[in-house]
Amino acid sequence: MAKKSGSEQSPDLIKREIERSRGRVAGDVRGLRYELDIPGKFRRSFREQTILWVGAAVAVGVLVVYLPRSRKTVYVDLERGEKKKKKVLETGFLLGALRLALPFIKPVVLNFVKTRMSGERGSVGRGARKW
Repeated sequence: MAKKSGSEQSPDLIKREIERSRGRVAGDVRGLRYELDIPGKFRRSFREQTILWVGAAVAVGVLVVYLPRSRKTVYVDLERGEKKKKKVLETGFLLGALRLALPFIKPVVLNFVKTRMSGERGSVGRGARKW
């Protein structure tokens, strides 16, 4: 009931063919691994051609430093500038006054928050609701 293989080769011949193909595949894998080892290639290249790499880095650095920059022209409206200065001055005065008044206001605010959070209803706020 079993079918016979169509191959008339001996088992030893087949084994040698398998070993040869395995050797070819292993060689191809080693070659692929070598080709894909890009960091290793860079290290090797830097080791062998250090002066060239350092020179290229210096050249790129000099090029970046001396590249002409695009200059943007900025137009300033003097009237708007004066208004902004006034706003900044007013804001500065308000913040200064707030900083001076904060130590005096802080206990009042803390007491108010404390009474609201504790649920006590004394003289502050409305009385209890009557339904």
